[in-house]
Amino acid sequence: MSLEKYKQKRDFNKTAEPKEGISKDGKKLIFVIQKHDASRLHYDFRLEMGGVLKSWAVPKGPSLDPKVKHLAMMVEDHPFDYRNFEGIIPEGEYGAGTVIVWDQGWYETIEPIKGKKSQEKYLLAELAKGSVKMRLHGEKLNGEFALVKTKGMGDNAWLLIKHDDDFATKKDITKEDKSILSGKTIAAVEKTSKKIWTSGKEKKTKENKVVKKKTKVKDEDLKIDVEKVLKTATKSSILKNIKPMLATLVDTPFDDADWQYEVKWDGYRALAFLNKGSVELLSRNNKSFNDKFYPIVNIFKSFKLDAIFDGEVLVLNTKGLSDFGRLQNWRSEADGELVFYVFDILWYKGKDLTSLSLVRRQAILNMVLPTDDDRIRISKVFNASGIDFFAAAERMGLEGIMAKRKESAYTLNSRSKEWLKIKVNKRQEVIIVGFTKNKDTSKSFSSLILAVYKDDVLTFVGKVGTGFSDASQRDMIKAFKSYIVEKSPFKVTPDVNKPSRFQANQPDAEIIWMKPELVCEVAFTEITADGVFRHPSFQGMREDKNAKDVIRESATNTEILVPETAVKQVINSKTKPDKHAEAIRPPKVTIPKTLLNPKDETQVRKINGKEIKFTHLSKIYWPEDGVTKRDMFNYYYQVSDFILPYLKDRPQSLNRFPGGIHGKSFYQKDVKGKAPDWAKTFPYSTNDGEPKEYLLGDDKATLLWMISLGCIEINPWFSRSENPDRPDYCVIDLDPDKQSFDQVVEVALAVKKVLDSIGVPSYPKTSGSTGIHIYIPMGAKYSYDQTQLFARIIVGLVHEILPEITSLERMVSARKGKMYLDFLQNRPGATIAGPYSLRPKEGATVSMPLEWKEIKPGLKMQDFTIFNTVERLKKKGDIFKGVLAKGIDLELAIKKAKKMYPSKAVNQE
Repeated sequence: MSLEKYKQKRDFNKTAEPKEGISKDGKKLIFVIQKHDASRLHYDFRLEMGGVLKSWAVPKGPSLDPKVKHLAMMVEDHPFDYRNFEGIIPEGEYGAGTVIVWDQGWYETIEPIKGKKSQEKYLLAELAKGSVKMRLHGEKLNGEFALVKTKGMGDNAWLLIKHDDDFATKKDITKEDKSILSGKTIAAVEKTSKKIWTSGKEKKTKENKVVKKKTKVKDEDLKIDVEKVLKTATKSSILKNIKPMLATLVDTPFDDADWQYEVKWDGYRALAFLNKGSVELLSRNNKSFNDKFYPIVNIFKSFKLDAIFDGEVLVLNTKGLSDFGRLQNWRSEADGELVFYVFDILWYKGKDLTSLSLVRRQAILNMVLPTDDDRIRISKVFNASGIDFFAAAERMGLEGIMAKRKESAYTLNSRSKEWLKIKVNKRQEVIIVGFTKNKDTSKSFSSLILAVYKDDVLTFVGKVGTGFSDASQRDMIKAFKSYIVEKSPFKVTPDVNKPSRFQANQPDAEIIWMKPELVCEVAFTEITADGVFRHPSFQGMREDKNAKDVIRESATNTEILVPETAVKQVINSKTKPDKHAEAIRPPKVTIPKTLLNPKDETQVRKINGKEIKFTHLSKIYWPEDGVTKRDMFNYYYQVSDFILPYLKDRPQSLNRFPGGIHGKSFYQKDVKGKAPDWAKTFPYSTNDGEPKEYLLGDDKATLLWMISLGCIEINPWFSRSENPDRPDYCVIDLDPDKQSFDQVVEVALAVKKVLDSIGVPSYPKTSGSTGIHIYIPMGAKYSYDQTQLFARIIVGLVHEILPEITSLERMVSARKGKMYLDFLQNRPGATIAGPYSLRPKEGATVSMPLEWKEIKPGLKMQDFTIFNTVERLKKKGDIFKGVLAKGIDLELAIKKAKKMYPSKAVNQE
């Protein structure tokens, strides 16, 4: 078999992929599956056959469920030595990305055929017929599988199917994500490998040494052999029904070599239970956070660990500080970047670690917790001056610091004096027992009535009337309704309306009592002699706290717990202030991940200050790909910053698919009386003289409202409302009939050659359906007639170059199966799918802007889908923005064309 295509696509001076190789095993045929994180993550399924590796790209990977059929696109043959290839294909080269050997073994025909050569001959015949059945013997995959060629999905489209046998299961085998050769994940190979391949092994280089997992973690004064420590830990099944260790509040910071210091995080305390593939994230009072903080749970699931971690869920601001207000209102990733700071480990792989010292537990934590995802972090430990660190916490705006005795064990379900908290600001959890409402106020309530437990008795501690927005008050009053009662919850009802120096309420304010079950947090300046908070300010609701556990916190004198502190304060303050900056770290700048959470069927979100209701979110829009309406909303939210420059101020033709891609669809151009009041519209009379109001793609809210109508694809005008008869760009649409996509590529390159020869820039994108769109910037300087004329000249020249496969005939019947070079799209009101638009096609494809160097044989429409576009945008950004540049000099371009091509195609125009 030929490796010509394989070699044509690769420059072996730039990539160390193997060129060839011959099997030396005369008895068995090998198979290999390589996990390949290229422009999109996929799995390469390869079968030794005829001296090469016959290869298929499987986007979703193999499945062990016989009911699941996964698309497998046949690609070029690979050399036999490729079976051990693992590493990084350099940026700019074909297939650029990271590769690991996910599985490998041998295979045989299901039919009882003896001898390797006889099996190969049979398999090649079956391959030609479009059905290959085999029995795999691998480390991950075993049993019978079939590759079956499909109809109507292209020449290279096959399906990979598991037969129903003893190895069939619904288990997701792709969750086993490590290489069988190196034991590394894709992420680990990216970090530790630059040299790609040397006889199946990684090369060590000065720039990039292979990193082995550390088994020893060095405390400043203590080396800890982690593996030895783990052997001494008590064997135990996973700990259940436990609550975390709590800290004691003290009044001042201190220095002591027996103690270490950490940030006191201002979030929700949580224990993460990871066991046998399942994850449970529980609050300190055993309330599940799985649905609320689903991204953290999903990351932990990907770790495939058996462990219990103690930490805190936060939403970080741009400085890396906790934003508690955003945390309590967090519903989806649109509300901020969630981070889970881990500071302890309680159990690991059948070992109870709670009796070990803190430094030993943290040594284990540092060894076992993956740090590939920035949203799971290990809390920084400072073995230095607590006084300096506290001062730094004040400067940085932290809530406070933690002091922990290094040799402390983890005491479950209790408050310990081995862990101390020192607050920068005075804050306290309190119980909401009612609210007041002043006469003639327009607000939902005027103040909250607060209490704590003292000696098991509910005790009044004042009211709070500041720290609320109108919106938060409206949300809170809705939550309060089910807790309202007629009688006071106090044994002795306090005079809530009694005026004081610190709290002033109108004497006739209405009082509404509530069950003492909801908890919030307040900041305050001090506590009065009668136990009331002075100048309290509402900080947020505390869903993670149980009202029965809320008592008044009073700070213990530090010196009672840490003797000789006064002396140590003077002599041990040595830490450099700049070192404390390591305590916090801003979140990485990322594309927003999701707008809608994965659970609620109906959700309301405020976008650009406008509320939009999203309904029926589990409705399947792409049945073959399992893509839901929710997925579509989340996609457009994620790419909105990239797509909006091509929508802003442009009239939209709404192509609606309310039932998904296989349902009935219809165009809607007139939105008069149907669009929200805040949406901008554009009055315009079409050729039939009928006045219409077109929706303008003004902002993110408008985009998402369009999508809520079932607009799977986005179809903006070429021109903007301020200059509707002058387009910003000219488009040449390559519309194939019976041609392969490689032929579409050939024609696109011919268009580029013509445009390059006359000095005209061009920007290609896939249509997302069957063709390629080529944009030429015009800068709104010319009419539609002028841009259409220019497009006609260019396609005429291309037709002269490739007359055997292209046509300029508008009528389909007149084209005789040739590719239509469509220049007539350049007219008022005409639209094509915009950049980054989804398409209502199987595969959930995207109309993707490309660099010209990506336009080459082997390119496929299915390379760009809803599943991989966001990752591509993270890496490449918006490569299409040149389309909106000031535009070409059209007169000069036509003059150059006449000079370069003195042909009928140019001069007849």
